[in-house]
This record gives sequence, C-alpha cells and structure tokens, in this order.
Amino acid sequence: MAPERVLWVDRASGAVTRHEQADIAGLLSDPSGWLWLDVPEPDEQTGVLLGEVFGAHPAAVTDLVERNHVPRLHVYGHSLLLILQRPLAGEGGHVHYLELDQLVGPNYLVTVHGPRNPAVPLELLLEETDDLAERMLTGRHLPSGPWAASHRIVSALTIAQEREVNRLARDVGGLEQQVMAHVGDSHPEALLEDLFHTRHALLTLRTMAGQAAEIYGRAVRLLGEDAEVREFLRDNKDAYDRLSRIAGGQLEFLSGVTEYYRARTDTKMTVAAERLAVIAAITLPVTAISSVMGMNVIVREQTDWFWLAILLAVMIALSLVLLRWAKRQGWW
Repeated sequence: MAPERVLWVDRASGAVTRHEQADIAGLLSDPSGWLWLDVPEPDEQTGVLLGEVFGAHPAAVTDLVERNHVPRLHVYGHSLLLILQRPLAGEGGHVHYLELDQLVGPNYLVTVHGPRNPAVPLELLLEETDDLAERMLTGRHLPSGPWAASHRIVSALTIAQEREVNRLARDVGGLEQQVMAHVGDSHPEALLEDLFHTRHALLTLRTMAGQAAEIYGRAVRLLGEDAEVREFLRDNKDAYDRLSRIAGGQLEFLSGVTEYYRARTDTKMTVAAERLAVIAAITLPVTAISSVMGMNVIVREQTDWFWLAILLAVMIALSLVLLRWAKRQGWW
C-alpha cells in the first residue's frame, strides 16, 4: 500500500511542506494554513484517523472507506463529503470505476482513492492528485485553500474524461467507416461486439458525468453563500454538464450507426428467408408427387416410361408456374 501524503500550506508565505501522519492533529489546530491529506488506499486505520482526528461523521467515514457505486454528496456542518468516479477501459469491454472521495473542510482537504480493483495500476488511480501535489511542491501552482485544491483535482478528472470521449469518438468514426464500407459483413458478430463495447463505454461515461453534474448542482444550492466556493462548484458543474452532452452526442451517433448496420443485416436475413421460402414452395409439389407416385411408377420390376414422362412433365410445369408466380410477387 502506498503511504499517505500530508501537505501543509502556509497561507502567508505560500510555502508547501511535507509532514507525517503524527503531525496532523497539531496542523489542524494551526490557523495560519491549511492541510491536505491524500490517502491512496483506505483501511481501518484511515477510518480511525478520519473519525478521531478530523472529527468526521461516522456515516462519512463509512462512505470514505467503502466502495461507492454512484456519485454522492453530503454536508456535515462545515464539511462536504463528495464522492466521484471516472471510467477506465479494461479488458474485454469491461469498464473500471476509479473512485475519488473528498472531505472538504474550512482548513483541510482529505482525498481518498479506491477501493481499487487489482487489475488497475495504483498510479492510474492517483494521476490527478499526484499531478497537483507535484505542482504545489515545485511552486508551479498554489491553491488558495481546500476548495481551490478540490476544484483543481475535479477539473483534472473532467479533462481526463474528455480525452476518453475523444478516444471513443475516434473509435466511433472507425466503426462508422467499417459499416459504410461493408467491412466485416461476412463476420458480423465481431463488428457488433465492437459496436457494443464502444457504446457501453460511452454510456458509462455519460452516466457518470450526468450524475456528477447533479450532485454539483446540489452543492451549489447548499454552499452558495461563499462567492469563491460557489464559483468553484459552478465551474465543476459546468464541466460535467458539457462532458455529459458531448458523450451523449457521440452515443446518439453510434446508436444511429448501430441501427443502420442491424437494419441492413436484418434485411439480408429477410431476403434470404424469402428465397428459401420460394425454394420450398417450388419443391414442395414436386416432392409430394414423387413421394406418392414413386412406388407405383419407378420402383417396380419394370419402369413405366409413359407414366414417368407424364409425371416429369407435370413436375416441370408446376415448378415453372410457381416460379412465375413468385416472380410476380417480387420475391426474387
């Protein structure tokens, strides 16, 4: 398990320093700055730390330590619990949910990652927080407070998801070209599988973005008294709204491509079924005559060539009549 990261930001000097977990209680009581605790993978000790040192509500501690399946938001006094996810494409069309939980207070920010699927590398789970921490420690970016840091992290989340939409849009364009060029018509199962996997990824991303936008809308209503906090929340909500609309547009386009491909495939199957029906209709009278008369005309000690000729003529005539009738019906 990766170690927890404790950063302290001095408001006056702007200095960012690393600390140990044992220093957290003392830093929280210091009004001259604010604290950021980043927990890569939570465990029971994480819950004890959040409850006893940060004074987090027991329900908030449970949500921070356990897996959550949808974005969520709760306000506990002056603290906000914010639970977000972003998708990560896995093997065989599976989409992993990378969870990032935040507890934002007046002078602290706690970020908790996971729980993590073993198939997901830890560094992918920490991309957004690692980037912000590196910028803060090198002096390239200094958030004014916990809300500014939270805003920066969530902005990085939405940017990563926009890149994923862009990648999926490229896949959608490639699939559309295959459909229009009739590539894969001989093996439609593989193309349909690719269409479904891409649709599943877009649908997951749009759902996550739409749900995140909803909880940010509620956060604006609940915490809109502070103008700076309100602007941070509104900007994150706008980013998720935009992301949801873009993903939804790509999803609609892909649905149109899929419907066209399925309609074309279904039409081919219908035409094939009609042709098989014509064959069956033509051969059925011939089969009936041959089965009834065969024993009496052919399968004997001596073949009756006269009746055999008549039966063959009748069979040919029936077949020609049925073919002409099927042609008039437009079946072939």
